Amino acid sequence: MALAAVNRKPTHPSGKLVPVSHTTLVSTDTLAAHLGTWTVIDCQFDLQRENQGHLDYLVRHVPHAVYASVAHDMAGPRTGTNGRHPLPSIEAFERTVRRLGVSPGTQVVVYDQGSGLFASRLWWMLRAAGHETVAMLDGGLAAWVAEGRPTREGEESSPPGTFTPRTYPERLVDVHTVAAGLSAPERLLVDARGPERFEGQQEPIDRAAGHIPGAVNHYYQWNLAEGGRMLPPERLREVYEALLAGRDASDVVVYCGSGVSACHNLLAMERAGLPGSKLFVGSWSEWSSDPSRPVATGPAR
Repeated sequence: MALAAVNRKPTHPSGKLVPVSHTTLVSTDTLAAHLGTWTVIDCQFDLQRENQGHLDYLVRHVPHAVYASVAHDMAGPRTGTNGRHPLPSIEAFERTVRRLGVSPGTQVVVYDQGSGLFASRLWWMLRAAGHETVAMLDGGLAAWVAEGRPTREGEESSPPGTFTPRTYPERLVDVHTVAAGLSAPERLLVDARGPERFEGQQEPIDRAAGHIPGAVNHYYQWNLAEGGRMLPPERLREVYEALLAGRDASDVVVYCGSGVSACHNLLAMERAGLPGSKLFVGSWSEWSSDPSRPVATGPAR
């Protein structure tokens, strides 16, 4: 997606405006104008307490929103060596998105409690699976509530959808591909975790502290301005072009702890007009599960 096309409003030959498809972000104003007509999905989650996000949804959510869990709807079974949030089977994902009310052409809006850490995972999965018209609510529920907009409590549902997701191996790399490309200068690994985890100063979750050798650090929160909304597209492009240092976005592989916050970087790059990077979904939780794999610590070189 070209940068100049981010906010383009297409017109019909008659001169009338045609509906705009949103594929990266929507504002609270835009969502408020379409409540009841768009499919809205609440992705609130807590990495330490898997059911807390659903409990928080039951207390307060955007009207008409249905709930999707990172652990139960956006992830498949764990084996102990495939990461903490492996992707579900395409059959399981189809059941999920149809339950959530996704049909071909449906405008979907995803959000979580604030920054988009969790909502970006569902954004990426839907985009990768062939559903283009999905966007994240900029600022999330926190921005919605801060503006005094209406909320609801309790469980909501949508009429069943008909979307059939496709598999997307071209959007992924596995642990073997990452290992084989460690010495390839054209390949760039980007780690979306906080600097203290990247540098190995602490590791509260996974087996070992540190990062994949050769990776650079771009903490997903660096995509955000004050107040939790995403930086403007031109600023994101400036930041990521500096990070890529002349590489094409298609030569970038992003990872994090378990393939969740890395999706925030993928959304930011798409917003900046730099699509095409791939996700190592097993991420650090898979890489570090095998003690024979190399580990680096300290700042990125």
